[in-house]
Amino acid sequence: MSSVVVVTRQLFRVQRIFHHLRMSSTAAAQPEVLMEKQRNVGIITLNRPKALNALNLNMIRQIYPQLKEWEDNDDTTMIIMKGAGDKAFCAGGDIRAVTEAGKAGDRLAADFFREEYILNNAIGTCPIPYIAFIDGITMGGGVGLSVHGLYRVATERTLFAMPETAIGLFPDVGGGYFLPRLGGSLGMYLALTGYRLKGREVYKAGVATHYVESNKLPALEEELMSLEEKRSSAQKIDELLTKYHKETKREMPSVPDFSLEPHMDKINSLFSGDSVEEIFEALMADGSEWAMQQLEKLKKMSPTSMKITHRQLSMGGHLSLQECLQIEYRMSQGCVRGHDFYEGVRAVLVDKDHSPKWNPSTLEGVTPGIVDSYFEPIPLSYLPAKELHL
Repeated sequence: MSSVVVVTRQLFRVQRIFHHLRMSSTAAAQPEVLMEKQRNVGIITLNRPKALNALNLNMIRQIYPQLKEWEDNDDTTMIIMKGAGDKAFCAGGDIRAVTEAGKAGDRLAADFFREEYILNNAIGTCPIPYIAFIDGITMGGGVGLSVHGLYRVATERTLFAMPETAIGLFPDVGGGYFLPRLGGSLGMYLALTGYRLKGREVYKAGVATHYVESNKLPALEEELMSLEEKRSSAQKIDELLTKYHKETKREMPSVPDFSLEPHMDKINSLFSGDSVEEIFEALMADGSEWAMQQLEKLKKMSPTSMKITHRQLSMGGHLSLQECLQIEYRMSQGCVRGHDFYEGVRAVLVDKDHSPKWNPSTLEGVTPGIVDSYFEPIPLSYLPAKELHL
């Protein structure tokens, strides 16, 4: 082989390496959140499609000040929140990073929850119409970025769930506020079992305010941006969203409305107990195939998570969003100090063996004193430099 051929091949190899490095650098430089103002409309796009737009602290720290800036700008008529890619709006918070920080005693374990909840509260109190396109997976942190806003638009690709009891956590991000307000015992059922709602079900359950085909979202966004209505009236926004919602219902009449509809009477009665133990007893006494399936599902969840979740929702139905978030911050730090949160994340997200070893391992082992400890005010020594102000 001639030296010219060898050198040429080496040159091509070097060029490929430089091309790969350049592409990697470009990919790494992609912002995790895109924020822009178009025609007086603030648009926030979660831009981590490969990570299912999972929310991390860096993203929270970008979104919050921009949200507040747009609130203070009289020219901003509405805010649209959406996710990049076609798989997820936001699959949740970066829980693995939080548990790793918690093990190391790093402040991230406190800062993440505190600043996330402050953002959730800002969304819930936003004076400008806030519209979330929950197209794709919407769980955990993604729920906090959407459900407290004025409008939530689901699509046939929406997959909603609050699966925290399976990882030793609880339905946070204001779950204690919105879940009890879904009506009957549906919120308690969703919180304890982590049941997944799909497509139109998210609207039927009351989580979404509208249901629109995913391929119609670009046109809807364009029409929203064309509205010239000032922030003093959301009527035209509501009329436009309702128009798209009704068109979708006519065009997709065969789509099932609500898979839980046949079971709502049982959900409302069996999940209305004053304790998790009462719910277990009611399911056992019912004895139906459906009840036994729910019982087996609950037996896999963290006993501690189920008990603190039950108290959280029982209290939250009578509290404001801000009060719920303050309580949830205390609960989050209780989870960080405890055992099950780390074990649940290990079993579900790290090792993926789905065989967590809960401690305590039974409902009976989770004493009232243990539950109380998750709701006690946090000593100042446990707080980050900046206290939780919601």
